Amino acid sequence: MASSLVYRTLKSIRNPHPIRALATSSRTRHLSSTAAVHQQTQSDDPSSSFTFSPSSSNENDESIFIKGPKQETTSSSSSSSVTMPMSFMTGSIVGRRFYKQVTTREADDGNGWTVMLDYRTLKTPSKRALKLPTLGLAKAIGAEWDYQETDGIRPFTMPLMRLVCTALERVPLTRPKIIEYLMKKFNQDQVFCRAPSDNELTSGVHERQVKYVDPLLNWVESEFGFKPVVYSSFFGGKQEDGLVKAVENLLKKTDDCELAAIDAIASSAHSLVIAIGLFRGKLNIEEAIELIRLEEDFQVDKWGLVEGGHDIDIADLRVQISSAVVFLGLSRSI
Repeated sequence: MASSLVYRTLKSIRNPHPIRALATSSRTRHLSSTAAVHQQTQSDDPSSSFTFSPSSSNENDESIFIKGPKQETTSSSSSSSVTMPMSFMTGSIVGRRFYKQVTTREADDGNGWTVMLDYRTLKTPSKRALKLPTLGLAKAIGAEWDYQETDGIRPFTMPLMRLVCTALERVPLTRPKIIEYLMKKFNQDQVFCRAPSDNELTSGVHERQVKYVDPLLNWVESEFGFKPVVYSSFFGGKQEDGLVKAVENLLKKTDDCELAAIDAIASSAHSLVIAIGLFRGKLNIEEAIELIRLEEDFQVDKWGLVEGGHDIDIADLRVQISSAVVFLGLSRSI
């Protein structure tokens, strides 16, 4: 859904290559959080806005509030909210589309681009104007909002908007914690775990890992100067301190959009190495998905695909990885 829209809308943008992979997916199963629609009294203030905002001060709470347009009310009315699930499986809809036209324009201070819903400026969770680093990213965000149907807003069809809110609001406040968490999981990265070759049940997986994962590990060694340690324990192993420090330094040098994209990819891939491979251009989207699903695809080839299970997982993974890569590409100035 969101992926095909981004492709159609941004096909005129320079360097559209990252969009191609995103356009191949058509279903999402993301954002199993909650949303609420707030209605407030009418105001003549032309700066009223549509805002993605967190439901509490808890930084670990992933709920999203969607504040709708100010409606005309009587003096006896008061603001109210309705909380509803946003699960893909139930196709949840939040509020109604209240705007007709979506446009982009340069920010008032000339630093970045903003998205307009009619005369309203789209704002961040902290109620600041949503200032985007490139026109391409602004058009992509606008495309997600323009895609929404008249019967309601579907936040699960806006993966780029979610990433933008993360990059502009959460990463600046929680950057050390994000890096700390990514490095905490680094030693247990799935690309370091190798299936035993002397077992009939795992020998096939081992062969695939040698064929597809070893080239990535060789690249890691050439990129950072340390040879990754491969292990067969479910509890993981320990990588050399030099490699750990080199990867940590790379993360510290990223900007907020880059770190948001790397974190999103690592979460979906269960692999920081794959996320860095995409970030550095070593892997493309299809290669990354093949590595992420290597063991599961082996089982599917052997036992068959479960409709309504494996196919949905594949579509979901494709959207999560593709949207993060597209976001990463569009956030960089050409």
